[in-house]
Amino acid sequence: MTPSARIAATVALVADVAAAPRRPADATANAFFRERRYIGSGDRRAVAERAWGILRQKLRLDWHIARFNLPPTPRLLVMAHLLLAEGWTKEGVLQGFPGGRFNAGPPDPGEMAVINALAGTPLAPPEMPEGIALNLPDWALGGYRARFGAELPAAAAAMDQAAPLDLRANLLRGTREQAAAALAAEGIPTEPMGYSPWGLRIPDRRPILASKAFTDGLVEIQDEGSQLIALLTGAKPGMRVVDYCAGAAGKTLAVAAMMANRGRIIACDVSATRLEGAVKRLRRAGVDNAERHLLTAGDRWVKRRAGQFDCVLVDAPCTGAGTWRRNPDARTRTTARDRDELVTKQREILDHVAELVRPGGRLVYATCSVLPEENGMQVEAFLSRHAGYEAVPLAEAWAAVMPGIPAPCPGPWLELAPHSHGTDGFFAAVLRRKG
Repeated sequence: MTPSARIAATVALVADVAAAPRRPADATANAFFRERRYIGSGDRRAVAERAWGILRQKLRLDWHIARFNLPPTPRLLVMAHLLLAEGWTKEGVLQGFPGGRFNAGPPDPGEMAVINALAGTPLAPPEMPEGIALNLPDWALGGYRARFGAELPAAAAAMDQAAPLDLRANLLRGTREQAAAALAAEGIPTEPMGYSPWGLRIPDRRPILASKAFTDGLVEIQDEGSQLIALLTGAKPGMRVVDYCAGAAGKTLAVAAMMANRGRIIACDVSATRLEGAVKRLRRAGVDNAERHLLTAGDRWVKRRAGQFDCVLVDAPCTGAGTWRRNPDARTRTTARDRDELVTKQREILDHVAELVRPGGRLVYATCSVLPEENGMQVEAFLSRHAGYEAVPLAEAWAAVMPGIPAPCPGPWLELAPHSHGTDGFFAAVLRRKG
């Protein structure tokens, strides 16, 4: 594809994302490229990276465009991004919209006015409002400020960057060293992670799904923070464990490896599609001690299994406010109403599953958010309602699974962030049912 044809494809992809505002952008992009199999891998990567850059900067781009009393059309978003984020000149942008077959048409008068005004303008000028300058939506700014305090600018800047590709060595198939060697033999260099004993990080983005190490189940794609949540379950061979909000079973896979395929782990979710998608992953990883359970309205599964489990992991549905470097569209796809509804749902889930844990067992509550109302505040409220539970300090829970190695952060909970740990923004609390 020519550079201008890539720009035209980017406009089309951004338009598809805008047409489905409640659908995750990665799902839209997958459908977009499936319908255009003629786009080669290099062009596909270039188009996707530019589109993701636009989604990442959309709050700022919208602000610039709004000053011209124009809607942020896909064309204007691409033009503004080229000028403000990629540093293109006015002449370069005009060459990128030449018209003709396979190209985007030339700017209309309104677009031309925007191009003339934005050429040479900084992405975040001094007059830009604080939240937009930090690239944080209004509904999340207060939570970010409460979580990070003086570190807010650094935390926001790190959330602006693209996420690395993290892998977890599957101990059911081999060691981390064996996984690293297998990947290196395929020309994929990795680095061991600083916190996860199973983690490998690929310094630059490379295709991994077609590698033999992945297809053989030797590695799984999983952010280091997510791996640490699985680690804090303290799962051991012979235990009975529930992954209550399992999704496609990413943490189920990690916990099953900790259990060496001995004992039982039950992956629960409200989505049959996600649970069906887990089957292939479980089979590839060599997991045979896991079963799936679809949660439905009026389901009495929890009541019938009260007090039967050594550990219940609740990776709760949340705003995903810690994963915006990986899912940049969620900044504008999620609203304050969504956050409030999710906080209510988190509370209901915690109250519902509390009876599953046996006396002396543990309940691990986790989110991929950095907002206090979804994290520490949620846990403290749970403890105030459930006198039969107590918090296990992070230092104690960490020492039990990583003896002799300091915990990643101080305080009672696991609280991770890109600027301080190089992971996505994750939270986890370990709670123990009193015996």
